[in-house]
Amino acid sequence: MTPFRARFAPLAPLVLIAALALTACAAPTAPQTSSKGSPDDTFVLGISSEPDTLNPVLGYAVDGGSLLFDGLVSRNADLSLKPALAEKLPEADGTTVTFTLRKDVKFHDGTPLTSEDVAYTYQAVLDEKNNSSIRGDFAAIESVQAPDPATVVFHLKYPYAPILQRTTLGIVPKKLLDGQSLEGAAFNTKPVGTGPYTFVSWTPGDKLVLKANPSYWGGAPAIKQLVMAYATDDNVRATRMAAGEFDATVLPPKAAARFDGQSDLTVRRVPSADYRGVMFPFGTPVTGDVAIRKAVSLALDRSAMVDTILAGAGVPAFGPIAPDTTWYNPAITGSPTPDQAQAAQILDQAGWTMGEGGIRAKDGTRASFTLMYPAGDSLRKDLALAVASDAKKIGVDVQLAGLDWDAIEPRMAKDALVMGYGAPFDPDYTNYELFHSAFAGQGFFNPGNYKVPEVDALLEKGRETSDPAARKQAYDAFQQRISDDAAWAYLVYLKHVYVVRGQWTGIAPSVEAHEHETGGLFRNIAEWKPAS
Repeated sequence: MTPFRARFAPLAPLVLIAALALTACAAPTAPQTSSKGSPDDTFVLGISSEPDTLNPVLGYAVDGGSLLFDGLVSRNADLSLKPALAEKLPEADGTTVTFTLRKDVKFHDGTPLTSEDVAYTYQAVLDEKNNSSIRGDFAAIESVQAPDPATVVFHLKYPYAPILQRTTLGIVPKKLLDGQSLEGAAFNTKPVGTGPYTFVSWTPGDKLVLKANPSYWGGAPAIKQLVMAYATDDNVRATRMAAGEFDATVLPPKAAARFDGQSDLTVRRVPSADYRGVMFPFGTPVTGDVAIRKAVSLALDRSAMVDTILAGAGVPAFGPIAPDTTWYNPAITGSPTPDQAQAAQILDQAGWTMGEGGIRAKDGTRASFTLMYPAGDSLRKDLALAVASDAKKIGVDVQLAGLDWDAIEPRMAKDALVMGYGAPFDPDYTNYELFHSAFAGQGFFNPGNYKVPEVDALLEKGRETSDPAARKQAYDAFQQRISDDAAWAYLVYLKHVYVVRGQWTGIAPSVEAHEHETGGLFRNIAEWKPAS
């Protein structure tokens, strides 16, 4: 998607400069440095996107990617749930879910965690005046009560199968936020949580500095200071990793290839449910025509994208739910190689006839549209170039525009965009906001204004029933309908590629979402330890 405006920043996935004048960052100083190039007790992550806020209520690291906060539950490497602030996983049958809290948890300021903090956190998300971008994720919650300091009771409007997965949301201290407007609250930039790291400083556009919480209920981290240095440009991150400024970073597959086989560096390629695709705006004469959308999708050489752009680190994509997951509908799988003949036939039948310069036209309108991509994202740029090249072969002109996110956002209703989303947890994740008409035009949620009552009903059925078979049927039908409508032209599912300096134990890769900030491989960095 985009930066953290819509939920957690596009996305979705990660980022001191000393001598190089690439950006205006400054590395933390220390009297001695290790062979990693960072101070002995400091680990520097090169992150690709920066949050707008550090407040979970407003959407920061809602899916458990924060090191500052804990949720009631967290995830194992296999994505199964485990207790975090809760003593154990509760049963989630019916419309009442009861958690019992750990008794040994304190916020970073020394205040004990109580059920009032948990209830406040969820109530603040649901409070319309806070305008939380994640409120829709928790629409099934009727109320949250705190009958005693150790007990939290969720009352649901209907049985909601993913409710336990939603309780990865970081818990905030009620006493620091209650009674004030969350917009512009000091907490948003100087947070206090219960997590393994505590806040030190945040320099927007530069870096976020954290230090280990020595009193963390899960055990103090081995890495004593953690710096997240923000660098949106892929080439900048690669250069700074090579220069020794970063101890780890995430890179596009081709940019990471240079680090393969280097001494003291490990390149990790991690499977994900993170896709890239072309989001089509529905309110324009060209991309609003289903024939154009279907023809472009048929013309795409997804196999070539995987082989060349991803250097093999991915698979072709045909929908918003990843293959090899429980909820995937194999009926929507198309050919990874292009079918230009069928694409041309669809355009001919819809009245898009070949015209001057090999570009089709219909009723005086050229088959031409703009495809945007974030300028610093080399992977999306390469994918956009491939889409334009393949579309030209069937007489569709795609004009490319590499822009920053501030310039992209106001244009999404009329210009297409190479976007990224995806989660391996539950099909309700992201799909409800991306395709339900209630979210049409709400920033990076449903930016193309896709409005189909049948799809709305399927998404509502999927989240409001607890029967697995009924949910599977609903999500199969949902995938089929958006495929029939060619709502997006899905391109590829990625393997996330990381470069890590030094040898570490405790790294636990898992199938990743379109995560941002400290998600992905870095989600459990508090558990990493130097290899002996």
